[in-house]
Amino acid sequence: MDRQTRKDLKTDKFAEEMVDVFEWTGAHKALVVRYGSLALAVLIVALGAYFYMDHQKGVRQQALANALHTAEATVGPDQAPPGGLHFASQQEKDNALVKAYTDLAAKYAGSGEGAIAAMALAADATTKGNFAAAEKQYKAVVDDAPKEFASLARLALAQVYESQGKNADAQKLLQDAVNNPTETVSKEQASIALARILASSNKTEALKTLDKLRTSQRVPVSGAASQAYTEIENAGKQ
Repeated sequence: MDRQTRKDLKTDKFAEEMVDVFEWTGAHKALVVRYGSLALAVLIVALGAYFYMDHQKGVRQQALANALHTAEATVGPDQAPPGGLHFASQQEKDNALVKAYTDLAAKYAGSGEGAIAAMALAADATTKGNFAAAEKQYKAVVDDAPKEFASLARLALAQVYESQGKNADAQKLLQDAVNNPTETVSKEQASIALARILASSNKTEALKTLDKLRTSQRVPVSGAASQAYTEIENAGKQ
């Protein structure tokens, strides 16, 4: 198998995994709205870390590895497992993790490492209901990070806006994602997310967009589009 073919297969695999984010979001719409996009934000952070490590093995900064190691640390009164990081309480772990990500985001702003850290901080801010802080972190990634990470942050920021009822702002972001697809966020994925938000103000246009995607040859795309179409079509019915 030649190098280009292997690259294409790898890209397709990751793209399909990214569509699963939208399938999950569709199935858990109430949770996403209720918790201000926390669930989607956390998934995007995890997928961002996966993407970075999968494509940058051997070159990622030790600071990122240390932060991720902290995120995996155990908590409790027991002693730390051999070779593992351990904290006496969840609060101690949370404080250490926020510090690690804050330092990383500041030191490596504009890089993949910094983007992952900033998105993690944004997810944490969303958990605490601090949408202004979450918006600030996501915007920094959208404006300065490599496009693969900027795309992920754009989706998360759109969800933060939607959860606050700022649908016009969310639509603007997602339209930009549709017009400028990347390896991490395809035009189809952005279109599905945009249609979901558009449904509240223009149901006909949202269904029209999704109807075109329901016939996609890519099963994750057609599946996500069909699910979104059905939910929007049936919304409000008894």
